[in-house]
Amino acid sequence: MPEQHEHVITIRGLVNRFGSQVVHDNLELDVRRDEILGIVGGSGTGKSVLLRSILGLHGPNEGEIKVLGHEIKYHQPGPHKQWGVLFQGGALLSGLTVQENVELPIALHSDLSVETRRELAVLKIFMVGLDLTAAAKYPNELSGGMQKRASLARALSLEPKVLFLDEPTAGLDPISASQFDELVSYLHANLDLTIVMITHDVDTLFGVCDRVAVLVNKGIVVDTRDEIVKNPDPWIQEYFGDPRAVRARKAAKTNKVKT
Repeated sequence: MPEQHEHVITIRGLVNRFGSQVVHDNLELDVRRDEILGIVGGSGTGKSVLLRSILGLHGPNEGEIKVLGHEIKYHQPGPHKQWGVLFQGGALLSGLTVQENVELPIALHSDLSVETRRELAVLKIFMVGLDLTAAAKYPNELSGGMQKRASLARALSLEPKVLFLDEPTAGLDPISASQFDELVSYLHANLDLTIVMITHDVDTLFGVCDRVAVLVNKGIVVDTRDEIVKNPDPWIQEYFGDPRAVRARKAAKTNKVKT
């Protein structure tokens, strides 16, 4: 049996610099198995650079990154079949239908029969709340919310252990964003997933995430939803002291009491 790791992602001594600009300086992070970790930070703090570093799409200047026990190297094979990614823009292939988009990773990374691949793709499409009518459409025929769900179905196609979400509710109206949050919570509870998401949606941070990681001062501060708001860092205080964040936190607590 494969070795079980308490932390599915570990980052040690991460340094990312671009010319004279240092974005991350000795950043360290542990992501716990089965948690939903939300990552937030101001402009220029390197949220996307951090995600790309974890995925092996960017080569850090220094540091070590391990995902599921595998050391991640820039553009080298890693445990890619064990993670799924929903990029901010969805990144669906415009010339393929939704079903073909979802089926593509299965075709590339397995030797399953065509019939089995199709059945699995349909299952993933149903899992994210879409139907066969949507499955036959092309990405430009879908609403923003449906595109997000289709992209999520593709991210889940290989039954990953870790799911990365980059601004999953960006561009969605409040109702669609809330429904997507509910979907993420449902999938997390039923698929034994560890989820790492970059988000600025305070409703998502307080309503879905177990812990919050804030990129500040070229490093990262991680704590529970209740404790992170007590951190004295000026940016953290400003961000979580914003009226929208205060309302989101109160709403999350109210919903927790009701359930």
